[in-house]
Amino acid sequence: MTRYQHLARLLAQRINQGLYVCGERLPSVRALSREHGVSISTVQQAYYLLEEQQLITPQPRSGYFVTPHQSAHPMPALTRPPQHPVDVTQWEAVLEQINMRQQPGIMQFGDCTPDLTQPTLKSLWKIISRIGQQQDIRLLRYEHFYGAPELREQVARLAIDSGCHLTPEEIVATNGCHEALSIAIRAVCQAGDIVAVESPGYHGILQILHGLNVKVIEIPTDSQTGISLEALELALDQWPVKAVIVVPNCNNPLGFIMPERRKRALLALAQRFDIAIIEDDVYGELAWEYPRPPAIKAFDSDGRVLLCSSFSKTLGPGLRVGWVVPGRYLDRVLHMKYIVTGFTVQQTQFAVAEFIRQGCYPAHLRKMRQLYQRNLEAFTAAVLQHFPCGICVTRPQGGYLLWIELPEVVDTAKLNKRMHESGIQIAVGSLLSASGKYQNCLRLNYGQPFNASTEEALKKLGEAIQQAMEEDLVELEK
Repeated sequence: MTRYQHLARLLAQRINQGLYVCGERLPSVRALSREHGVSISTVQQAYYLLEEQQLITPQPRSGYFVTPHQSAHPMPALTRPPQHPVDVTQWEAVLEQINMRQQPGIMQFGDCTPDLTQPTLKSLWKIISRIGQQQDIRLLRYEHFYGAPELREQVARLAIDSGCHLTPEEIVATNGCHEALSIAIRAVCQAGDIVAVESPGYHGILQILHGLNVKVIEIPTDSQTGISLEALELALDQWPVKAVIVVPNCNNPLGFIMPERRKRALLALAQRFDIAIIEDDVYGELAWEYPRPPAIKAFDSDGRVLLCSSFSKTLGPGLRVGWVVPGRYLDRVLHMKYIVTGFTVQQTQFAVAEFIRQGCYPAHLRKMRQLYQRNLEAFTAAVLQHFPCGICVTRPQGGYLLWIELPEVVDTAKLNKRMHESGIQIAVGSLLSASGKYQNCLRLNYGQPFNASTEEALKKLGEAIQQAMEEDLVELEK
């Protein structure tokens, strides 16, 4: 253990023991340096480590303070997936999950759809209607292979908030982020290649890799700081990995925001091993913190980061307006786009561009961030109240997805089928792993309005989990 790690561990113990209470200012860097006989840089490294662990929070010109924690509920530990390439399976289970979603009257805890009922979307509806009434011939023609110039200009403007200084010419519009990811993966990978992914991770990415016959190596991921760079480095040393795919901001499903230092370290690792980074930033604008966290693309100096995003999680997935910033892979991405879909729908691109140009988008984002943050508190409280003891729940830093680890005896695939009979759907944890891990985990969407019906559904879910645990106990006693 290094000196700074030892110091960080000592300070963490003091915080956990209550010697430093929530909101209290910690000793200055110089004071700790004198107290422990270490260099100033050692103290700074210790504070950086505690900041990554979210135990302390820096305040400009004031120092470091103990972070007020939302709750004392346990967090999921660092995941431990298999450390070798595997073939992705489970398409049938994913398709079953999709088909369940289509049925009316289902309480949808399992999908990734945002709240579509808010009044801040009224302006968008009016814009879409007006564009349709204008009978603009451009809506019926093949237009702009890269995407509508108006849209790409607005995306370039929005990207400044994430630290990316882009030109419209660097942006390629797609039919949502899923297609952006598919095109990006096709641009850098071929059948038989190996790709590193976070574990757990978005099942859409896993199924894209499955369809391309690409093998996957799952990398352990922390629910607060993201993908383990140490485990990733070991994998890169051992296997011919072509790319790493990450969701560093408001991660799906764990909800973390990867600290900036770790984002830079990940990029340096990719440069050292000369691999591509495919960055999914679709939830980045829903972070609680302001300004929003930077994208890894913001630090990219040699074009190896392919940034993918869309308006599916901030406005609505039915718009099918996404984009990819491919960097050095532009020619390959354009070729893949031509092969996959060719041109993209014009009407919704024009509508979203106008919605942003009129200044409606920032107001909508502020509303949704506030709403989701309130929902998170309500959902978490309900889960802790109605679910059995012994669960671990994430503390998302943005977005609207909650990851819950149940006792190992609970099979969430069986639980989902049982709950479907009661009109409730969850996202099964094993679908978010190439190797089928996390069978005792589930993902909940807390983006929908929290009301009496929502809480009643969570109560039923908790009762079903308790019943599954009791049934397992009966089996053991036989």
